[in-house]
Amino acid sequence: MQLLVDLGARSYPIHIASGALARAGSLIAPCLAAPQALIIADATVAALHGATLRQSLAAAGIHAELVAFPPGERSKTLDTAAQLWDACARHRLGRDGAILALGGGVAGDLAGFVAACWMRGVRFVQAPTTLLAMVDSAVGGKTGIDIPAGKNLIGAFCQPVAVICDPAVLTTLDERNYRAGLAEVIKYGVIRDAALLAWLEGQAEAVSARDPEAIAHIVHESCRIKAWYVACDEREEGLRAELNLGHTFGHALEAESGYQGLLHGEAVAIGMRLACVLARSLGVLADPDLPARLDALLTRFGLPLRYPATDPALIERLVARTALDKKARGGRVRFVLPVRAGQVTLLPVADQAAIAAAFREGCQ
Repeated sequence: MQLLVDLGARSYPIHIASGALARAGSLIAPCLAAPQALIIADATVAALHGATLRQSLAAAGIHAELVAFPPGERSKTLDTAAQLWDACARHRLGRDGAILALGGGVAGDLAGFVAACWMRGVRFVQAPTTLLAMVDSAVGGKTGIDIPAGKNLIGAFCQPVAVICDPAVLTTLDERNYRAGLAEVIKYGVIRDAALLAWLEGQAEAVSARDPEAIAHIVHESCRIKAWYVACDEREEGLRAELNLGHTFGHALEAESGYQGLLHGEAVAIGMRLACVLARSLGVLADPDLPARLDALLTRFGLPLRYPATDPALIERLVARTALDKKARGGRVRFVLPVRAGQVTLLPVADQAAIAAAFREGCQ
């Protein structure tokens, strides 16, 4: 299967097929300016899939070096980026070379940021190996690193020239990370596609069991919806912000936990519930049954529903962290709030008491 992210002259394909990683060389060769690449992956993914990708590139006549960094969100820092820029220099990666991100969202965000800055921008390829990256972060060109104040506050838009999604590699993904990726799939159903949400409810057993056809379906549908948003609003000046359902709350939770102990998809799961709480309190929620449906689906997929945040000082810190959200305008945080299945609204919220109340009700 192949989808297209339609950005005119900068359009790029999303290849979705079992075994695609072993054919990556032939798939991306037409997109490169020179047969030179630097693969960036965390150490775990490099050991699992690095050889397959390098062999595929070599078979297509592409010389590739591989550089690994320590796994985990805590590696998504300026220090790690600087080490990777040093690797670009050491391997003499030219302006006509390319950087390939192999791994999950951390690898994609980090490698994309490195690619956006090295020699003021080199070609970039995404080869996601987690469900979350396949259905969300690998498509759309958002790259970035974290700082103590918040997640992804430093970054750049850097569209890839191709995305290689090989669902077969998900067999090496641990259960917790697989389920975390499902939160982003659910998100698409809530924001844009009520039929997808209903399909997930009806096929939850197959999805949980990692049925190959079910996985292929959720990857394709998620990428289809994400590609549509990116084509409509590449730099998130309006409509694309809908993709951040649950993320304003979720990013605050991730930052507060020091980017450990809570996976991104788990934070988004909790964040979507908090968005429902806020939507109801502000009179935005038109379908009173949606929160219960969301809770039931998150539970079936083994995702967390709550964050232990009962301490008033902790609630205050979480509210303060939402103010640093990249969607904030004019001192007001803009929340993506559900209206009904398949429809959300982007609403500026200046009432910090309402935000705090949502944290209290949805986290305790």
